[in-house]
Amino acid sequence: MESKRVQYERILQRYLPEPFVEMVIELLMSYTVQFKIVKPRKTKLGDFRAKNKHGKPQITINGDLNPYSFLVTTLHEFAHLTNYLEHGHRVAPHGKEWKLHYTRLLLPVIDHPETPEKLRAALLNSATNMKASSCTDQQLQRTLLTFDSRNDNLRTLEELPKNSTFALNGKTFQKGVLRRTRYLCTDLKSKRQYLVSALAHVELVEE
Repeated sequence: MESKRVQYERILQRYLPEPFVEMVIELLMSYTVQFKIVKPRKTKLGDFRAKNKHGKPQITINGDLNPYSFLVTTLHEFAHLTNYLEHGHRVAPHGKEWKLHYTRLLLPVIDHPETPEKLRAALLNSATNMKASSCTDQQLQRTLLTFDSRNDNLRTLEELPKNSTFALNGKTFQKGVLRRTRYLCTDLKSKRQYLVSALAHVELVEE
């Protein structure tokens, strides 16, 4: 029967950059937490719950993330775990206490000799100017997207010209104006308007 460490290594090698597998294994061995790799979710990359149905802390990570996105999202959620263990629910989920925990977890990645330089720069900027999430840190998210497997049919929404027609989640939209980090887009069938992330992967529809 394989040990828990060997089991973690066998699974995580499929999702993480090889130099950082041991880093995540050490976190899993150090804390009592249920760690689950789950089907992709449209609204979040990862999630932390203080208690699941078994009464244990739980971290879930989307299984379709590229290796560096998987790593950064995992550290983000572990920061929630360590912050909760220290402070419980007495502090804000993304307050100064969480930012300190997250920064501490990021520093070994920033200092690691095998971290790609463009990611190191983005993480250092993120640690210095901490946002609530890697999803709202546009510079970091753009950098993480560069490690995705290339699909020539997909582009980020911000790359398309204004008024372009694009497909997303089985619907066809027209790109509108930018509102902070999202574009106001119109569903061409229902005429309803939606705010779509500037970094959403969409398919340009030729008119």
